[in-house]
Amino acid sequence: MVFLSSGVKFDLNLIQKYDTAAPRYTSYPTAAQLAEGFTESEFRAAIAASNQRKSPLSLYFHIPFCQSACYFCGCNTVISNNKNIAKPYLENLAREIKNTASLIDQNRKVLQIHWGGGTPNYLDCEQVEFLWKQITRNFNLDPQAEISIEINPRYVNEDYIFFLREIGFNRISFGIQDFNSKVQVAVNRIQPEEMLFNVMSWIKAAQFESVNVDLIYGLPYQTLHTFRETVQKTVALDPDRIVVFNFAYVPWLKPAQKNIPVEALPQPQEKLEILQMTIEELTKSQYLFIGMDHFAKPNDELATAQRNRTLQRNFQGYTTHAGTDLFGFGATSISMLHDAYVQNHKQLKEYYQAVGSDTLPISKGVKLSNDDILRRDVIMSIMSNFQLHKSEIAEKYGINFDEYFALELELLEPLVADGLVNLSTNHIQITDIGRLLVRNVAVIFDTHNQTPEKHFSRAI
Repeated sequence: MVFLSSGVKFDLNLIQKYDTAAPRYTSYPTAAQLAEGFTESEFRAAIAASNQRKSPLSLYFHIPFCQSACYFCGCNTVISNNKNIAKPYLENLAREIKNTASLIDQNRKVLQIHWGGGTPNYLDCEQVEFLWKQITRNFNLDPQAEISIEINPRYVNEDYIFFLREIGFNRISFGIQDFNSKVQVAVNRIQPEEMLFNVMSWIKAAQFESVNVDLIYGLPYQTLHTFRETVQKTVALDPDRIVVFNFAYVPWLKPAQKNIPVEALPQPQEKLEILQMTIEELTKSQYLFIGMDHFAKPNDELATAQRNRTLQRNFQGYTTHAGTDLFGFGATSISMLHDAYVQNHKQLKEYYQAVGSDTLPISKGVKLSNDDILRRDVIMSIMSNFQLHKSEIAEKYGINFDEYFALELELLEPLVADGLVNLSTNHIQITDIGRLLVRNVAVIFDTHNQTPEKHFSRAI
């Protein structure tokens, strides 16, 4: 067992023992439970019910376009150098925003906005301003709202960065993946070190309140030595948050991955060594292990929310705003309301047809039962805050926790014996050893997850 700083311990034997498929729990039930047959009238009813609860809002806007394919990518994207393709998309997006916003109580404040993709900076400044106006025209933004955007550093300049800040974005994220040029060539994502440091200098000069960068381990030609250099250079960039994703090689799902030389992928043992080294390097550099693949500075909002036990997860990952309803706009976007989740059409043709007929462009969804909502609270508390107060759940839902979850508590016993979890009269506490394996704890409370290997990545 290797003891790391920042409340996490690396036990190779346990990691290998529990390296099974499990959801990432960006929602519960997971997106795998979304099914066709969920109707527009059901979504409208869910929106009406959410208006009665008067919960604040989070908004997500999906820009699916990219100028070139990154071979590692698992997102729903449209690859095109023809920038005219964005024009009809934005027109339909504006229409969807107007139609959906008309159903939402205008007194509900927007606390979070996120633009993702694809590549949101595929849009030029005029198009960004057009979409921004649709948002501010139709929604009531809180003056302190977190407004974030993902960018591809290969397609921005200093003026564009300052434009984003001036229009209202206060948080920004960009993908590094790996600094090594050989790795970059292999995944078709060439971005020189100087470029990345320039982009970060512009972001800091523009005074964004928070900067997130993404890394990926398990890419072709990565070694323990080369990725250590990537991690150290990333620390030198001094971002507020660092996300370190585990690359999942699934060419049968993502055909672009067929371009990756499979013989160059690091073996499982080396991937684990790379993960251990990454955690050591980041925690040594004063980044806290927030959970899953996220690290943050001690004064970051994610770290503060976790200390206050208010951290949550949604389809964008960790969020500091528990209790908001998330509305997703654009092709493939997912909305998460208190008791219903829905996903828009993935294909542009179907999305355009639905919006053009002034119907909400949903393709599938799921209605949550009371048991789902209860279990969501349990799972999200475990996933986000590494602890659960039984009495809080019992009081909120009017149950006897130990009786309601008698089977689950019994199933936890082997994990307790292995040191992943501590159980007491009123608490379920994930140990420092268990933090890397928190998905294995959460899955025990999941009544939908009968065949995880069909849908989900491995826990590590």
